[in-house]
Amino acid sequence: MTAAFGRMRLYATGLPVALSILLSTHQPISPPSPGESAGTPARGTAHMGMGVALHDGRTGSPDTRAATQPEGVDVSSHQGEVAWPTLWASGVTWAYVKATEGTYYTNPYHGRQYSGSRAVGMIRGAYHFATPDTSGGAAQADYFVDHGGGWTADGTTLPGVLDIEWNPYGDACFGRSRASMVSWIADFLARYRARTGRDAVIYTATNWWTQCTGNHAGFGATNPLWIARYASTPGTLPAGWPRHTFWQYTSTGPTVGDHDRFNGTPDGLRKLATG
Repeated sequence: MTAAFGRMRLYATGLPVALSILLSTHQPISPPSPGESAGTPARGTAHMGMGVALHDGRTGSPDTRAATQPEGVDVSSHQGEVAWPTLWASGVTWAYVKATEGTYYTNPYHGRQYSGSRAVGMIRGAYHFATPDTSGGAAQADYFVDHGGGWTADGTTLPGVLDIEWNPYGDACFGRSRASMVSWIADFLARYRARTGRDAVIYTATNWWTQCTGNHAGFGATNPLWIARYASTPGTLPAGWPRHTFWQYTSTGPTVGDHDRFNGTPDGLRKLATG
């Protein structure tokens, strides 16, 4: 009775009935978090390479001369339940799984993705999507280790990865100066090593690294590089790294989207896992 009366009053004033229906079914939109704007993705949805195609573009395909290098994938909650046997049968031998983001998000699929990849025979590891605008580097390293990002010398666990790239939620460099960004990264890496005994891998793109760290060269001697570039070759590497360890070469793979290659042999990959 009351709803019908309301629609009659709206119609009497010249407003169409459809408007009253719209008003009665509309759900309020949550306001963006501080520092974000309406239309930005929700916190926790970031994943490896989210900004690479947008900022670096995607052209070409991998150099076929490197086809013998161990093939890998990286996954997050976006992939949900992964068909690991299918990937294994296609030649994928290693995987990285998103574990955490900031100090506020854990991948709800991490456990099943992490154990599922290992169950079919893959060497696997975990990665952390960094948000240097929300908390300190050491705090995020602790959160990562405490929520699936640790390392054990079992021969099947790769060292953890710091995914540091374009901010999908706001300013590309997370509102930090170049010096401040380098300090944040150093704090994360030092705490991860203190907690696990391993040097974390750094995943980044050369353009982001140049823009947001000033092309800092101080981590190449200790931390393996995972370069993101969707092209026929890895291209120019960030300063300090004479070679890359991993290469994310596409986000449009035939099965799981993000495909990667290890820059070495299967034996070298196993040695990286054992430390």
